[in-house]
Amino acid sequence: MHASERAEDVLRMHRLARVGGTPELLRWLAQRSEGWAGLLDSEGTVLHAAAPASGVLPEVLQEAAALAAEGVVVLKGRGVSAYSFDKDAYTGLLFPLDGPAGTPVPVLAVLAPRPLPAGLSTLLADVMMPLTLCWESESVERKRRRVDLAESRGREAVLHLLMTGQLSIAHQVAGALRPRLPDPVQVCVVECSGGSRDEVARICTDVSGGRSWIVRCPVYARHLILVMPAGATADCAPLDLAISGLVDDCVVGISEEIPLSDTATGYRQAFHALAVARGLPGRHARFGLSPEPAIVVGGAGAQWADTLLGPLLAYRPRRSQDPGSQELAATLGSWLAFASGATQHLKIHRNTLTARLRMIGELLGLDLERLADQAALDLALRVRATPALPRTTPTPPGTPASAPDLDGLLAGPALQAWAAEQVWALAPAGDTAEATLRTWLACEGRLGPTAEELGISVPGARKRLTRLEAVLQRSLLRTPSARYDLWLAFRAADLATS
Repeated sequence: MHASERAEDVLRMHRLARVGGTPELLRWLAQRSEGWAGLLDSEGTVLHAAAPASGVLPEVLQEAAALAAEGVVVLKGRGVSAYSFDKDAYTGLLFPLDGPAGTPVPVLAVLAPRPLPAGLSTLLADVMMPLTLCWESESVERKRRRVDLAESRGREAVLHLLMTGQLSIAHQVAGALRPRLPDPVQVCVVECSGGSRDEVARICTDVSGGRSWIVRCPVYARHLILVMPAGATADCAPLDLAISGLVDDCVVGISEEIPLSDTATGYRQAFHALAVARGLPGRHARFGLSPEPAIVVGGAGAQWADTLLGPLLAYRPRRSQDPGSQELAATLGSWLAFASGATQHLKIHRNTLTARLRMIGELLGLDLERLADQAALDLALRVRATPALPRTTPTPPGTPASAPDLDGLLAGPALQAWAAEQVWALAPAGDTAEATLRTWLACEGRLGPTAEELGISVPGARKRLTRLEAVLQRSLLRTPSARYDLWLAFRAADLATS
């Protein structure tokens, strides 16, 4: 190989190392050797590999990888710094990459047909340095990603604990991360454009002065959830306004000021505000003041919730590996909030979710496919998560219920006033708004049957509900949805006129 050709090859190696890293270097080596090139660990497992052309048969690639793995075993057994072998029409060349003494390093393996291309040995000697640098750099990046993933999962776990009311455990887990959990808080949901969530998370950290607890939403891939100290940002600017001003294509919804123990309520409020913000020029909105039905029900509501959920809360699994009452209640709450997205939220298989929901329905004697039963359960879970209400012990299965039924609660003055406010909010939308919502709820929140009942197309039904989201300032079509509150409000209104 002439000096000029070698210099050109060295320049190309370093260019490929900067642009494509290990995969591109191996691909180029495979082309130059007219064979197979790969990196294997000390056990012979292929870490990266490349063939000279895309049309190589899979069995040929498998054979090459197997021969390289055998060579690595021999190289390791002999403790040598290089090894070569001949097999059929191929020659194998193996060289461990450079690394600290005693540290396992990958082995570069090249299998080329005989006779070997001219200058291949020189080429392999020259490629060792850029290949080693690429591998070390990529190893550092892989470790950083693992650390980031571990931190992200930890933050997600803390948010899950907050959403299920397990405040003390959340503080314990959060102690290993930063910042400390604030109290009171506001919850903010930021919707980012595709692929920009990490950059927006960095901007949110800067804007909030590093005081916000930032979590990448496990259900919606474009959402960031911020649990931040109530009040202003580090520079006294409202956070929603600051973020929407700094990031051109993001949308921001923010909750009221709430105790940390009400994080689940704050998330629902921020999610509803996000639905409103999508239709505003400024791309940010704050949740409008509206009493929570779980708060206005009072002690009678707490007793009703305990009675309704009693069989679930008193459940004890027969096997230690089966989910207990707390896990089943968390599954129910996640499914009511996110529907099928509960699988991402809880990190479980869809079959596991289906089996748990079937068990919950059997324990409670309810049909979880019915919106009426879903609304009752959602209210009961929210009541039990409201710390201001008096708590009672769960009612054991088979105990006669002394608490009022749901209709009794809805007929009470507090919930009647709340329901009237919800129905009154529809007035600006015209006479068809209530009919559209009632039809949608009667069709269990499904667009197809709703459109058929209304005599319009599915896109037409979707547009109607989208317009109503802006009027109600609540999310309807995306979960968490206000459909449960609307069902309760309309049921209360019907009881008042019956």
